Amino acid sequence: MEFAELIKTPMVDNVQLHRPFHPPVEGTLCLTGHHLILSSRQDKSEELWLLHANIDSIEKRFVGSLGSIIVKCKDLRVIQLDIPGMEECLNIASSIEALSTLDSITLMYPYFYRPLFEVVEDGWHSFLPEKEFEQLSSVTDEWRLSYVNKEFSVCPSYPPVVIVPKSIDDEALKKVAAFRHGGRFPVLSYYHKKNGMVMMRSSQPLTGTNGRRCKEDEKLINATLRAGKRGYIIDTRSLNVAQQARAKGGGFEQEASYPQWRRIHKSIERSNILQESLIKLVEACNDQSHNMDRWLSKLEASNWLTQIKEILTAACLAAQCVDREGASVLVHGTEGTDSTLQVTSLAQIILEPKCRTIRGFEALLEREWLQAGHPFQQRCLQSAYSNTKQKWEAPTFLLFLDCVWQILRQFPCSFEFNEHFLVLLFEHAYASQFGTFLGNNESERCKHKLKQKTLSLWSWVNQPKETRKFTNPFFEANGLVIWPSVAPQSLQLWEGVFLRWNRSSKYLDEAFEEMIHIIEHNKELQVKVNALRRQLAELETEDRMTESP
Repeated sequence: MEFAELIKTPMVDNVQLHRPFHPPVEGTLCLTGHHLILSSRQDKSEELWLLHANIDSIEKRFVGSLGSIIVKCKDLRVIQLDIPGMEECLNIASSIEALSTLDSITLMYPYFYRPLFEVVEDGWHSFLPEKEFEQLSSVTDEWRLSYVNKEFSVCPSYPPVVIVPKSIDDEALKKVAAFRHGGRFPVLSYYHKKNGMVMMRSSQPLTGTNGRRCKEDEKLINATLRAGKRGYIIDTRSLNVAQQARAKGGGFEQEASYPQWRRIHKSIERSNILQESLIKLVEACNDQSHNMDRWLSKLEASNWLTQIKEILTAACLAAQCVDREGASVLVHGTEGTDSTLQVTSLAQIILEPKCRTIRGFEALLEREWLQAGHPFQQRCLQSAYSNTKQKWEAPTFLLFLDCVWQILRQFPCSFEFNEHFLVLLFEHAYASQFGTFLGNNESERCKHKLKQKTLSLWSWVNQPKETRKFTNPFFEANGLVIWPSVAPQSLQLWEGVFLRWNRSSKYLDEAFEEMIHIIEHNKELQVKVNALRRQLAELETEDRMTESP
């Protein structure tokens, strides 16, 4: 297919652009295969460069011969284009709708993007499982790399390489995969160096109404227990939902078959409810007409902060079991690709200082989201404005980032990265020039040759000049476990995402820049003071040597 076939009117003059915090601009609107571009008539500068993939929905309005297109973006921005001529307006709208809903991965912009910067680091190879295992094997020899899924035949949503207990062979893993939903057998998620306890993740067991057993599954998860110790299974479904799943062939671990494990249900809502929650929240944030009481009522009705509370509570529980109870943990829901990953990754941020660094957080995202098979392509297909609500769409990753922001806000000096880094990840998960978040799992990424044909987001982020933008100036390495509060007064609306197009952050940004300037100035002064102290110490030493007989 040629993009030109979808572009009915490639260029229109005298288009007026309206967008948040900027005066209206008149210019020339151009449509390309991947971008909507508006160039100013005054100075020929590009005032707008918008990826079609970032467009969630559009609305058309007409007053006489003047047409307007309201463009609602996946990053929650809303802009308006006033276009002279009804036919031109309809053609532009039709083209935008077609170009923003391409269903083939290989037609998307990451396949056509050519970087303007020198690629020093290949981000596709920055966080390979083998490198992660090297660090693990330096502290324990109880685990091994398994290539049982190298052809993606055992589990379509798992990577080719996983870390499993050394005592479990590949034949046993195949039997366990047949016993778990989607073949997602228990694999290592995190090893706690402090006490040797581990966190694993999987999908639900296929016990069904007959209470089916799998001795290999029991042996696998028991292999993570220390002598005389119990483990905890954290099921991210309510007991009622888990029992309903059993009637459909799924289910949960029976106490009789797993006597050393205690099962705890910590309910986290499913995809369609989370999507409705996001839609209600964004609607409340965009409604400028109501008073404070009505605003707070609509915010509460969205249940967004309630979802955050439930996820953080489950993550704190998992972390507490590992760190304070000295017990191993298995986390799963139904498929093990959504709420499971939210809990395991947040628990690691609580427990592991390395995950609070920029590269450590990138490694966490690779390990617990991308390689673990979170279906980004499906979940982030649309955002809060889409008129077509598919059952597989959900702000799962955005909720996770919001939870991270809540912890960052409570522990502002314990994270190497800042809020801008989290906002960047949100934006690129929904629309990007990089291939990192394309596809639903490693199998699809290999099939579409993403590593060969697109650039990784980490190749750009990890350039020193870019990394500086995402570095927290208040960061001081904290080697301790951090315990976030989930009390209602401790959780806040993430204004940096949900209100940034409604309320200018100009003065906050200026204050932040001034703080950075002061901090850097103080660092320079400290360096000079330390240098003077060294010089004084050297002079005092010389004086003592001169005075000695």
